[in-house]
Amino acid sequence: MRLRVVDLETTGGDRTSEILEVGFVDVVREGDGWRALPPVSRLFRPRGEISVHAMAVHHLTPEDFCDADPHCDEYALRAMFADPADVMVAHNAQFERAFIADTATGGLPWICTVRAAKVVWPQAPGHSNQVLRYWRGLRLDRSLANPAHRAGPDAWVTAHLLIEMLAEASVDQMLEWTRQPRRLDRIPFGKHRGRAWSEPPDDYLRWMAAQAEMDAAVVAAARQELERRASASPAALAEAPDAG
Repeated sequence: MRLRVVDLETTGGDRTSEILEVGFVDVVREGDGWRALPPVSRLFRPRGEISVHAMAVHHLTPEDFCDADPHCDEYALRAMFADPADVMVAHNAQFERAFIADTATGGLPWICTVRAAKVVWPQAPGHSNQVLRYWRGLRLDRSLANPAHRAGPDAWVTAHLLIEMLAEASVDQMLEWTRQPRRLDRIPFGKHRGRAWSEPPDDYLRWMAAQAEMDAAVVAAARQELERRASASPAALAEAPDAG
């Protein structure tokens, strides 16, 4: 089995942004364990501007690109991922999947190592790549693991976190954790942002639950709260004083 750990650097934080750099590390079976193959990375010249906020994270600026650098598109991604793999992996798979279409990977399933880490290591002081790297005491070659927030090094760190998790959980378990809607303890946006799901009125939750383009985790949380209220109503009516 080959698990392809991928990381992207982009021109910004939304889905209209462009890919600036792709890095990946294949993790393969070796005896009873797993081994990370050497990282692969490539720069891609953007057509538009790189946001200041993005540059402050990865430090890629227009001066890092030349006319010979290609733009990133689905064909470029297919070429990078040409060697067969079985599973795609990313530390925040929701982000990478917004830029990498299934047609570029052959429709491979994904593992999100953030989601997996929260299950395997709930006691961790944080679940970012670098926090987990030092919390787990990973001794990585700095020439491969640094600098942080570049595609190749981040994929290298994620690959070794994945190997650590594979000692405690199976690939199938991590795939299932990734498929499940993530848990949202608070409403993440809108006029009720930051409030508990028990606070907004039913009509607001019904609106959220009916949105086809809404984040799947938000839809799931809204539906779960509506179901909770529906199941609680008969009990509440039964316990209410007799108005007659």
